[in-house]
Amino acid sequence: MTQIKEEILFCILLLIVISFFECNNYIYGQETSFSKNESNDSVINYNKYEKKIFGAYPNPTKEPIGGGNGYSKIITKYTFLVKTKEELISTLKKAKNGEIIYISDTSKINLSGCTKIIIQGGVTLASGRGRNNSEGALLYSNELKTFPMFEILGENVRITGLRFSGPDTSRRAEQMAKLKKENNDNSIPNSCGVESIYSKTEIDNCEFWGWSEVAIYLVSVNDVKCDSNYIHNNNFHHNQRSGLGYGVCVDKAQALIEANIFNWCRHAIAASGKPMTSYEARYNIVLENFNGECFDMHGGKDRNDGTDIAGDKIVIHHNTFKVMKISSILLRGVPQKGAEIYNNLFYDSNISLDVKQINATGNMKVFNNKYGYSESNSIIK
Repeated sequence: MTQIKEEILFCILLLIVISFFECNNYIYGQETSFSKNESNDSVINYNKYEKKIFGAYPNPTKEPIGGGNGYSKIITKYTFLVKTKEELISTLKKAKNGEIIYISDTSKINLSGCTKIIIQGGVTLASGRGRNNSEGALLYSNELKTFPMFEILGENVRITGLRFSGPDTSRRAEQMAKLKKENNDNSIPNSCGVESIYSKTEIDNCEFWGWSEVAIYLVSVNDVKCDSNYIHNNNFHHNQRSGLGYGVCVDKAQALIEANIFNWCRHAIAASGKPMTSYEARYNIVLENFNGECFDMHGGKDRNDGTDIAGDKIVIHHNTFKVMKISSILLRGVPQKGAEIYNNLFYDSNISLDVKQINATGNMKVFNNKYGYSESNSIIK
């Protein structure tokens, strides 16, 4: 009888242990990821225990963070195939809603001197980054004054699987500091990769570098809505001009910014903070090399508009910040509809530095984050 009781007790303890590990796929801040081949049960488990998971992994999008090899949403059927600058520009002029322009994976197209190349609404511009180890077509400019290279003039545009190389990967810190003292810091032209002034822009599985002001600029002009934009699974690096240098900038616009990699930028995400400016950032990885705050929202003091407004709504969750001794998140005022910052993983253990609100405070909730991750022992200190 005693033996039976011991066996029952052992089974109960075993069930408790199994339940504990099942509910804690993310233990002590250690990042773990679901296999791409796992069943939908993994996604169900992720959703169920999302509050106990910190940082960008496991990544429920099931696509590689930063895109590239393993990305599954690569265009395979298209309306037009282009290989040269001339073919690209002429095809963009005639492409209509629902048509797909595919740039050959091996193409390297010099667009120096070309600005505001228009992409009409409903058009998809694509290449094959990540398919069979392809880097995707390269579109580049060596001209400092390239703002923007591409301009989106309609809703439902998708840009996918391409590489965009800008003219300036440098910080120019000393040079810009000197010019600023001379009130001449705008004397060096700035560059931008893609600008969209319309809603429902999707940019995915691309690589952006060398854009001195901003790689992707989402902005409302003349009260035209620029909402429901989706920037995901891209790799942003070396967009880092001193005083500028943004991966994504949101200005009176709204965006979901998801599963990207950011490195060597001044700000990974910047926002003007004007009313109607909102973004959600989730499942992104911010690497070590930054010369400014990673996720930013400006306030009224920056704009000198007499307010403390720092955008409408900001939601920042399940991101991994590997930067040290720099604020990962900075709000420069008070968001009108609130800010929620939760379930992020900060490698830096300085809680007061990792998330900051300056100039004015309030309407910001910071909760359930992990601070001080150590790769050597995988334990939050």
